[in-house]
Amino acid sequence: MKQLQFIIMGLFLLTTFVYAQEEEKKVTRPWSNGKLQVSENHRFLQHENGKPFFWLGETAWLLPSRLNRDEAGYFIGETAKNGYNVIQISVLHSIPATNAYGHFALPNGFDFKNIDKAGEYNYWKHIDYMVESAQNRGIYIGIVCVWGGNVKAGKMSNDEAKKYGEFLANRYKKYPNIIWIIGGDVRGDSNADVWRTLAKTIKANDSGHLMTYHPLGRTMSATWFNNDDWLDFNMFQSGHRRYGQRNGDGAYPIEENTEEDSWRFVERSLAVAPVKPVLDGEPSYEDIPQGLHNTAERYWQAEDVRRYAYWSVFAGSFGHTYGHNSTMQMYRPGVSPAYGAKKPWWDAIHDTGCQQMKYLKNLILAFPYFERIPDQSVISGNNGIQYDRVIATRGKDYILVYNYTNRLTEINMTKISGTKKKAWWYSPVDGKAEYIGEFNNGKQTFIHDSGYRAGNDWVLIITDASANYVQDNLK
Repeated sequence: MKQLQFIIMGLFLLTTFVYAQEEEKKVTRPWSNGKLQVSENHRFLQHENGKPFFWLGETAWLLPSRLNRDEAGYFIGETAKNGYNVIQISVLHSIPATNAYGHFALPNGFDFKNIDKAGEYNYWKHIDYMVESAQNRGIYIGIVCVWGGNVKAGKMSNDEAKKYGEFLANRYKKYPNIIWIIGGDVRGDSNADVWRTLAKTIKANDSGHLMTYHPLGRTMSATWFNNDDWLDFNMFQSGHRRYGQRNGDGAYPIEENTEEDSWRFVERSLAVAPVKPVLDGEPSYEDIPQGLHNTAERYWQAEDVRRYAYWSVFAGSFGHTYGHNSTMQMYRPGVSPAYGAKKPWWDAIHDTGCQQMKYLKNLILAFPYFERIPDQSVISGNNGIQYDRVIATRGKDYILVYNYTNRLTEINMTKISGTKKKAWWYSPVDGKAEYIGEFNNGKQTFIHDSGYRAGNDWVLIITDASANYVQDNLK
C-alpha cells in the first residue's frame, strides 16, 4: 500500500510539472511594488509604493529537510493556489542536519568558506532552489535560521552565530522574497546573547529584509526584544493548549484559563512602546492534539484555526500564520510521525481549515487598509469570554465583527460615518457575503438565523450605506 501511495504521488508530481511552469508565468510578484517595510502608523506592513501587505503564512518547518526538489516545487505551487503569500521554514532545524538527499548542512561545522563545490548539489543549493521556487510563485520565505532547541542545548556559540549569520545574509540577501525569523520556539531570555548576535550580524550584512523573532508557546517577542533595532515586527506563539490545559508548565506566563485567547497577545504587544506590527506566528495547528503530546486528546479542527485567525487579526494583527500537524513536519508514510500525525502532507494541504484561510485575507483587503483599528467599544454590553468572545475591528466607514458562537450581539453603529447603514453576514467557511438589510443609525442587535453553537462562526459587516466595499470586492 505504501509503495502504491508513493507511485501515485510520483505520477501526480510528474503530470503537474508542465502545468506548474505555465502557472509561474502568470504570477504577479508582490515585490514588484518594492521592498516590504513597516507602515507609517507602525501597525502594518506595506510595500515601498504604499501597497498593503497582509501576511498569510503557511507553516512548513521541515520543508528543507524532508522534501526533494519535485515535492518542494509541488508544495510551493499548491500553497500559492491556496492563497498564502508566506511560507515559514526552519533551515537548520537540528544540528547536525541533513536533507532528503542525505546532504549535511554543516559538513565543516560553521566554516562556510568551501561550502559550495563545482557540480555539487548540496544542502544549501537545495534551500536556494526552494527560495527560488517560492520567488517564481510570488511567495515570501520566512527563514527560521536555527531552531531554538539547538541554541538552548549549546550547539551554537556567539562566535558560531556570527559566522552563520554572515553566511546566511550574504547568500540570501539577493533574493527579494526573504523574511528573517530569529529564534524558533524558545524564550528570548534563553541564550539571548546568541540570538542578538545572530540577528545583528544578519542585519549588518542584509539591511534590505525585515526581521522578527519566533518565541515559545504563550509568549511574545515584545517581552524581550521590542526595543532592539533589528526587530522590525513582533511575533507571538499563542500555542496549542486548550483552556485550562497547563500540562505541568510550572510558572505560567499568562492568566489561568486564557490559553486559547490569541487576541490577548495582540493587545499586549500593541500596548508596548514603541509600537511595532504584530502577528501570531504559531497558533493551534489543524489536526494536532490539544496540548500536543497526548494523542488521546481531541484534535484541533478547522473551526478552531479559523477562530484563532479572526480573533488575532480583528484584535490588531497585520496578518496570520496557519499551520497543520502533517504539513509543518512534512509527514509521509514511512516517516516516524510526531504528535499523532496520520495524513500525508500532500493530502493535508487540501484540508478544510487550510483552504479557508484565504477568505480572511480576502475580507481584510476588501476594505480601506491602513485606517483599520481594533475597537471593542463597537460591541454594546459584554464582549463575552472564552468561546463567546466577540471581537470587532473597524475603519472610518466600516465595521467587522467576528462571532465564533453566533450569539446575539448588539452593535453601536454610530462608531462609523453615515446616517444609514447596510449590513451583511460573511462566512469564514466559504467566503460568501449574505445581505441583511439597511438600518437607521444607532444600536442594533444581530444574530444569524443558523443558531447558537461553538464553531458556527460569522463575520458581521456593517458599512456606511453609501460605501460599496462588499458589492465591489466580495462578490
